[in-house]
Amino acid sequence: MSLDIKKQKASTWFRTLRDQICTVFENIETSDSTFIRTPWSKGEDTPTLKGGGEITLMKGNVFEKVGVNISTVHGIFSEEFRDKIPGAHDSNGEFWASGISLVAHMKNPFVPAVHMNTRMIVTSKCWFGGGADLTPTFEFEEDTQDFHTSFQECCDRHDPLYYPQFKKWCDEYFFLPHRNEPRGIGGIFYDYLETDWDKNFAFTQDVGTSFRTIFPDIVRRRMDSDYTDTHKDKQRFKRGRYAEFNLLYDRGTQFGLKTGGNTDAILMSMPPEAKWD
Repeated sequence: MSLDIKKQKASTWFRTLRDQICTVFENIETSDSTFIRTPWSKGEDTPTLKGGGEITLMKGNVFEKVGVNISTVHGIFSEEFRDKIPGAHDSNGEFWASGISLVAHMKNPFVPAVHMNTRMIVTSKCWFGGGADLTPTFEFEEDTQDFHTSFQECCDRHDPLYYPQFKKWCDEYFFLPHRNEPRGIGGIFYDYLETDWDKNFAFTQDVGTSFRTIFPDIVRRRMDSDYTDTHKDKQRFKRGRYAEFNLLYDRGTQFGLKTGGNTDAILMSMPPEAKWD
């Protein structure tokens, strides 16, 4: 299979997964809100980045703010950024990237916030990365267990070594060192899967479909819970921590900003309301 065909298959899958997730979320949402899609593209005004994507955003009574974005871009990394990307020096900075990025901030503070993304990146190397993690304001053991079990089963279908490795990577990655605290209860995080394209693509697809199944179950379980202003205030405080991580440490945010991506799409992950004491 040629590299061009691999690129097409991956980018088509990310769009398909976006459509599937948006349909599920719209069926859960109790208001008349639906996803609004805003295309964006980069052209001659940005010679180091070409391509584009779609910002897909919904704000409602269940999903206070949820974005499910897709993009497919190519270009040239800056000299300072090439050291951070495998294979970028050997490709003279040239890269291609496609992926889906999702963040949901929920109206009810008993429904956890969630993040999921998967991507394929090509330099002189070609690899997949991504994962999903849950950030509850109020943790429920049932939700935590179900979320982890879903992704453990997903990993085990492809390689029994994946789950312990990717869970550990997630716990280490989604951590705020300046606060000495985790962002949430974890999940899985993986990167640089490049040795077997078909196997890695199948796993990346399974990560997406596993998320599409488990998170809506958790939402339905908690979305009608009664809550007070005190609960909501604690959610805003937790969102402050979420914003700190994404602005200071998140690789996707840094990748997007340093490659000249769409700023609105990159900062889609920011919560609608947050608080710092």
